[in-house]
Amino acid sequence: MADPTPRPSALKSGSVDLVESLDPAAVGSLTASSGFRFSSGGNSCQVAQLFMSNSCTAARGSSHGVRVGPAIRRNGGEEVRVVTYSIVARDRTTGDLGVAVQSKFLAVGSVVPWARAGVGAIATQSYANVGFGPDGLALLAGGATATGALATLVEADRLPEQRQVGIVDAHGASATYTGRSCFAWAGGRTGSDYAAQGNILAGPAVVDGLADTFEAGGLPFPELLVACLGAADAAGGDRRGRQSAALLVVREGGGYGGGNDRWIDLRVDDHADPVAELARLLDLTHLYMDRPTPAELIALDTALAGELRDHLGRLGWDPATGGSPVFAPMWPDEAESEQERPSVGDPQPLPDGWGPAWQDRFLAWMAVENLEERTAAAGWIDPKVLAYLRDAALKR
Repeated sequence: MADPTPRPSALKSGSVDLVESLDPAAVGSLTASSGFRFSSGGNSCQVAQLFMSNSCTAARGSSHGVRVGPAIRRNGGEEVRVVTYSIVARDRTTGDLGVAVQSKFLAVGSVVPWARAGVGAIATQSYANVGFGPDGLALLAGGATATGALATLVEADRLPEQRQVGIVDAHGASATYTGRSCFAWAGGRTGSDYAAQGNILAGPAVVDGLADTFEAGGLPFPELLVACLGAADAAGGDRRGRQSAALLVVREGGGYGGGNDRWIDLRVDDHADPVAELARLLDLTHLYMDRPTPAELIALDTALAGELRDHLGRLGWDPATGGSPVFAPMWPDEAESEQERPSVGDPQPLPDGWGPAWQDRFLAWMAVENLEERTAAAGWIDPKVLAYLRDAALKR
């Protein structure tokens, strides 16, 4: 006899149920038909194996999540497990999307994190199907929700019980999935703008560390994601230890020279303390890759120009010494004149003692030091570039 009770939209693949939405009134009939255990109260529910940000949380034998397993990688045709904890998230203020991950696995950043600006972010782990990354982003770009994309990926997979996936879409909706063949402790949590998950963990506090730290906020988005990893590590992290970590944050035009969306793409492939090393690299990324705002720039005056000349002269960049100490055209007779680099701010007249020759030497020094993303318009200087130059001159 047909069940008259309203039921959620669901896909079934083996013993995996993917629940699109859940009306608490339907819990009883779905429990009976699926064999899953549910608990509900008010508008919240707990659903085995799929965590959804619309206040539905998956659970099987845990208040925090299903048992989640380790990620996989191909090595000479063999599948290799990647034990991992990760968070995929969206910055509600800027719309930036990111993934942070740590694992007792070499170069975890080559497997787990995937993201595209304006589309979404995905972490694929626990016998990771790396196809979930590009395929999931394509589904999101085509209009699928995080939950819908996850359902499609898992339904079509040949080993769904051995996968773990977290997804957040460009609107902040999130979902996480764990197959039943994954290793303890494993689980996940979702909320608005994030999904946190891990496997072979010290316990549920590891995932709670990820989620609670993100919900607390209080840091810039990239630093917050690294702080999430730090909190998870402090709660016990991966039971096998530490080896690698990665951070991927995307924003439209955020990559080098504005040419792509990879604003931050950092990987610590093999390190005794990968999360701490990731934090150090993030500091360097801000130094070398961030662009100043016009309001941050310092105007050049006669006194500051004199200081800059002294520092550059000490470092060997006085125009009187000739060309660049490092850069010289390979084919000088054929080289075209350099195009002016993009800069921040509006040009202003150069002060006395700081003519075009000194300006050219200064820009060439910045390029050698990989500071070109911080180029200011003529007559201005980025304060972080000034601090860097002062420090370099003192060390000479």
